Amino acid sequence: MKFLPRPVDLINASVRITGLRVTRNLAFGPLPRHRMDIYAPADAHAKSPVLIFFYGGSWQMGERADYRFVAASLARAGIIVAVPDYRLHPETAFPGFIEDGALATAWMARHAGRFGANGQNIFLAGHSAGAYIALMLGLDPQWLRAAGYERKNLAGLIGISGPYDFLPIKAADIKAVFAPAADLAQTQPINFANDEAPPALLVTGGADTTVLPRNSTAVAARLRAAGSVVETRIYPGIGHIGIILSCLPWLTWRAPLLADIEQFIAAATQGEFAGCYSAAERDMAG
Repeated sequence: MKFLPRPVDLINASVRITGLRVTRNLAFGPLPRHRMDIYAPADAHAKSPVLIFFYGGSWQMGERADYRFVAASLARAGIIVAVPDYRLHPETAFPGFIEDGALATAWMARHAGRFGANGQNIFLAGHSAGAYIALMLGLDPQWLRAAGYERKNLAGLIGISGPYDFLPIKAADIKAVFAPAADLAQTQPINFANDEAPPALLVTGGADTTVLPRNSTAVAARLRAAGSVVETRIYPGIGHIGIILSCLPWLTWRAPLLADIEQFIAAATQGEFAGCYSAAERDMAG
């Protein structure tokens, strides 16, 4: 008996990849989950931005192939998009998925030339648990440094409905994910806000009851207080899944997620944030 297709399979089947260069199952590390798919526009060039997208799933589920609709939509906007898998609980726990994200980032920086880019305009993005990974990599430099890449080389961070400030942990399954941490405060992106963070775009849905919007507004406020550049968007009436589905061509009317990402990347790559210096630099100048 054949299984019926999942809704995400039908969604992905409806999204065209004609005109894109898609490379699948690239190994960025030694483990089975260390694989990524890359979607590149046919006319990718040395200045094309690179976006590494980490999907969500409570650090316990998810497959890169399920996010073809996100990657293809962004690639059609001229962005080279990498979607890596990463180890999930119970195979790993904190900080294993962050370490995997760092490996994927370092690999993409080294090999960007294979896909038409120069590796100088790398953005980290994610939805939900994936946004957590992106923010941890962008705010706490130890993870990327351990993988052979420096956080200062990132062009920007894009967090979509991410959990950045979620203590105390109440759900038993999430407690298990973070059980290895000796100090749970060290698992929270908000506690690593600093004036050397890359420019950030943090978006969320006003109707999100899975990851409350205060996660985005709280970390944004902490980043601004530290002297970092951060833009925020709250889309009224949009929930946790609806926000990522707004990447679909026929659902862009629900939230301008794609447009906001494109504008943020364009601003960063054109140097619009270059004049925004850190709190420490402002103190020295003043």
